[in-house]
Amino acid sequence: MAVRVFLVFGILLVCLAQVSSDLKLEEDITFQEVSLIVKDGNRRLMQEIDCGGLCKQRCSQHSRPNLCNRACGTCCARCKCVPPGTSGNREVCGTCYTGMTTHGNKTKCP
Repeated sequence: MAVRVFLVFGILLVCLAQVSSDLKLEEDITFQEVSLIVKDGNRRLMQEIDCGGLCKQRCSQHSRPNLCNRACGTCCARCKCVPPGTSGNREVCGTCYTGMTTHGNKTKCP
């Protein structure tokens, strides 16, 4: 009986050691040059971007830059994308960016 208990205890100890070493390997994995984040319940890896800088450039020639920056920041945070240039090219960011509307049913993202 004591041999069986000792054998079961030894197997559990080996399994525990294997699991803890796997956790350390996962912690050591790092991505170089590109920071990736996990987005909410979606569980997709998404690239983190500089929304402030990109929106500032996007809204640089807008007639109402503060309003443009606020809307662009919201769209960038949700869609993780800002179209190139100062206007147009909205389709580059996909349906997330083009489909977002205000309460007045106007397009939200500049």
